[in-house]
Amino acid sequence: MSRQPLTLGKPFEKKVPFSLGVISSGRMLHTAGITARDAEGDLIGPGDMRAQVAQCFSNLADILKACGAGFGDVVKYTIYTTDIALFDSTTRDIRHPCFVDRPASTLIEVSRLIDPAMLVEIEAIVCLGES
Repeated sequence: MSRQPLTLGKPFEKKVPFSLGVISSGRMLHTAGITARDAEGDLIGPGDMRAQVAQCFSNLADILKACGAGFGDVVKYTIYTTDIALFDSTTRDIRHPCFVDRPASTLIEVSRLIDPAMLVEIEAIVCLGES
């Protein structure tokens, strides 16, 4: 697997846990939107952004493990939230450890997700390497 974060050498790049892009090769996994559901399919933490973000990343960790990958293999996150301010101010300590080797990232505020009690949904593109 080849994975190289792109850097432009701009000062702000040192302040964020993601890169502007990642150059990769090999087999790729594109996840579905990962939500804060438990193993039974029940939503974790209605109204609780921290609980939902933690569950989303836990669910993503399970997917990565099933593919023989880890957070260091993620090349791009797309995160949808119903409240960017709340997401950004309350979940950094949960999500930043999952931003291994500076993946590319996009954060989007939406009016709602498929379930009105959901506050966040996360997609990932993962480099699985050569088969």
